[in-house]
Amino acid sequence: MDEPHLGLLFGLLIIFIVCSAFFSASETGVMTSNRYRLKHKAKLGDKNAQRILKLLSQPDRLIGVILVGNNTVNTLAATIATLIGQSLARKYGFSNDTAVGVAAGLLTFLLLIFGEVGPKTFAANHPERVANFASYILPSLLRILYPAVWLLNIVTNALFRLNRMVNDKKDKLTREELHSILHDVFLPTKHRNMLLGILELDNITVNDIMIPRQEVMGINLDDSLEDIIDILRATHHTRLPVYKGEINNIVGILHVRNATRFLGQDNLNKNEIMQYIREPYYVPESTPLQAQLLQFQKQKRRLGLVVDEYGVVQGIVTLEDILEEIVGEFTTNIAENHQDILPHSDGYFMMDGSLSIRDINRSMHWQLPTDGAKTLSGLILEQLETIPDGSVGLRLESFYIEVMQIRDNTIKAAKIKQLALAED
Repeated sequence: MDEPHLGLLFGLLIIFIVCSAFFSASETGVMTSNRYRLKHKAKLGDKNAQRILKLLSQPDRLIGVILVGNNTVNTLAATIATLIGQSLARKYGFSNDTAVGVAAGLLTFLLLIFGEVGPKTFAANHPERVANFASYILPSLLRILYPAVWLLNIVTNALFRLNRMVNDKKDKLTREELHSILHDVFLPTKHRNMLLGILELDNITVNDIMIPRQEVMGINLDDSLEDIIDILRATHHTRLPVYKGEINNIVGILHVRNATRFLGQDNLNKNEIMQYIREPYYVPESTPLQAQLLQFQKQKRRLGLVVDEYGVVQGIVTLEDILEEIVGEFTTNIAENHQDILPHSDGYFMMDGSLSIRDINRSMHWQLPTDGAKTLSGLILEQLETIPDGSVGLRLESFYIEVMQIRDNTIKAAKIKQLALAED
């Protein structure tokens, strides 16, 4: 009679350990499944995904049925292990306490390996496969164990107010999480860079991408009419700021296509030009690009004059400048296609000092610091903390920079080599 009895007990013990493994794997598999992939599959009509999402829609009940089931089978397994220990003690003459203690220790080891760690590890590596299997069984168990799960949820929610926490927490991605996902998702590089560029707009201000005032081309009404006409005929820009004397005295913005209406007139004068200008549009230099993009759309503008806190014009920003932060450079101006960056056979690159650090990094795929100075000249002067008298070299992280030309207290040209890519 003892042998069949022990065989039955061992059989029940194995069944309870398997059930414990199922509940442990189900908890990890369902809770760690990719909800966004499940939502996509569910929209396509995938029944498995729909069942899993239904379970996840009520996480308190899901966790409740898993915990009730897991604790029940673990308790039953402990009871069976105790009975097995007592039976073996009577059969072989061992001490009852010793046999029960050994049985409890062995059961704890078996549950840890085969009922917890092993199943959860497998489920973590194959969450959707486990969740698909569990989605067939857990709903039925929930109906069977509903009274116990309901009571557990009532008591738990009353003590810890989990309902409020669950209801308040929406299934949404943060900006940082979406940024990380885009790095891992399978997308063409250009598409991924465009999406990342959109996310980065809030971290970049107008001051970071503006064209500085010393590089702004415009129409000075104090110049002769012939000089103004020459500028209009030669410019490759679509819009030009119009000012008197110096750029802080802005009169307005002229769309160059309107110049075709008066350039052919014999009696052209400056008053005729003034009829076609539009009032200026000013932009604070600290405005995030995301906000400025919306403002351009709202104001129906494509060019803004960037001003500091004192209202002094610092430069201009255009809609194209912002769009290039998203899609990369798309200018059709052949004259501007990196003629300010000239490669040398010795591994150096000759660069204009007025180039912006962001443009250099984007063109060269470098990582020059952008948290301080905005131009190459400003970066070098910031590092030197003085205006050099002549040619001077400096080491900046993994770059070696040599000043080549200085004029008007600014660095007009410098050459740079990335040491990490060069031979020592």
